[in-house]
Parts: sequence; structure tokens; C-alpha cells
Amino acid sequence: MSRVAVYGVGLMLLLAFAGQALATEVNWPRMADSADGVPIAYEVQGSGEPTLVFIHGWSGDGRYWRGQLPHFAQRHRVVTVDLAGHGHSGQGREVYTLPAFGEDVKAVLDDLEVEQAILVGHSMGGPVSVEAARLMPERVIGIIGVDTFHDVAADVSEEQRDELLEPLQQDFAPAARQFVASMFIDSTDATLREWVVEDMAAAPPEVAISAMQEMLSRHADGEAAQQFAALTFPVMAINADLWPTDVDANRLLLPEFDAVIMEDSDHFLHMAKPAAFNRELERMIGTPP
Repeated sequence: MSRVAVYGVGLMLLLAFAGQALATEVNWPRMADSADGVPIAYEVQGSGEPTLVFIHGWSGDGRYWRGQLPHFAQRHRVVTVDLAGHGHSGQGREVYTLPAFGEDVKAVLDDLEVEQAILVGHSMGGPVSVEAARLMPERVIGIIGVDTFHDVAADVSEEQRDELLEPLQQDFAPAARQFVASMFIDSTDATLREWVVEDMAAAPPEVAISAMQEMLSRHADGEAAQQFAALTFPVMAINADLWPTDVDANRLLLPEFDAVIMEDSDHFLHMAKPAAFNRELERMIGTPP
């Protein structure tokens, strides 16, 4: 065999071994079927208990937790979920309800055989966490809300609900841009703000409108407060100071509720100020319910 041929064979073997090594390092996303058969995409990093399950908000997905995953994967198994109709999950529903989103989270925990989990939910992900905990009371040991649970029993009239929904129903993308932009403060990084606004405005309108309508309706009929009050463990929140958080009102429903308010922050505080947010979250996880 010539020197060139030997070199060629050696190169092929080297590339083959390198390819195998690279393949073992790739952490591919996974899929699990929700209770109604809709495929739910999720990703897993790290190891260590309890498992931390990060649940995005309205029109978001698992990418919104990129500022948390490397930090918390050092000590915990961390999971990000794309709720049905969001990210890479399926869109096979006529109505996108909070209880169905709770089933999405349960499907992922079932698939991973999680025994103890802390659910970390941003915005709509907060009430989704409540729904998931109701389905798995023996496995969920805590909920940490992120700019959510401002006033769980707040009364939302049907007129207020319709007033919020009407612009989204008429012309979704520009209305969503305006709606999402109002959730930021001026000091937040402009590149981040622009990305979030455009990303959320690109959400499937039928999914976003249905989810928003369902979420508001549960406040209008008092269902949100009832489910929150039925929890059997404390709930904590890390909230921005953009909107007020009524801790006392929430404690009338759940006496063990508590919240930390991050100053000079907005609705996407975990993305805009990840280091400060991670410190607060780490502190809460270090003193679980």
C-alpha cells in the first residue's frame, strides 16, 4: 500500500473516531406525547436533584431560559419545556388551555421519571406550574414564579378580557409587538428587547390568542385563585418592580406565599439581568419548601 493510501486510511479512521466522539457530546432535544397525543419538545442538561423544570411564558419557548441553564446545570438536572403550540412542540389542539399545558409538563416529567421537581414558571408559566403541580402532588415539591402571581385573585372582567384580546384578534403581529414592548423598561438592552418583541410577535396567532383568552378567563371566573389556594406547599416568586405584587392578597389564598422584588427590572428580568436573577433563584432553591 502506498504512503498516500496509508495516509488516506488513517485520515478516514481519525475522522470516524472524531465523529463518534462528537456525536456523544451532542445533547439532542427530546419529545414526549402529552395526554392528548400532542408531541412536546424538551431539553435536558446536567444532573442532581431536585430536578428544575423551567416553563416559559405566553408565546415564548425554552430558549428564553438560556441565561439560567449553564449556571443551574452544574448542580441540578435542568429541563426546559416547549408547551404545545410553542417552540418545536406540536400544534394539534383547537383550544390551548392551562390544564392542557399542565399535562404537557407532566408528560415530560413522566418521560424522564422525575421523582422530585421544582417548577420555575415565567409569566403564564406560573399558572401552568400550578396546573402541573395539581397533576403531580407527590412529585412537585415547590413552585417559583418569575414575574407572575402579582395578584392571583385579581378580578378580570369579561370586558377587560375582550379589550385585551380585540387588537390581537384584528391584526396579531403589530398588536403583539406593542403589547410585548410595554413589558420592558428603557434601560433593558435594546438588542434583547428587539429580539423578544419580534420573536413573540411571530408566534402562531391561533395559539397565542387561545392561550391568552383561556388565561384571562380563569381570572374572570375565579378558577385561578381556587387552584392556587388548593396547593399544599409554599409558592415563591421573583418579580420585577414594573408592576406591583400584592403579597398580602396572595397570602389570603396561600399563607406561605412569599416574593422577592428585583428593582429596576422588567417582565423579562431573568433574561435582562441573569446574574442577579440567578442569585435569587439559587437562594430560593437552597431553601426549598
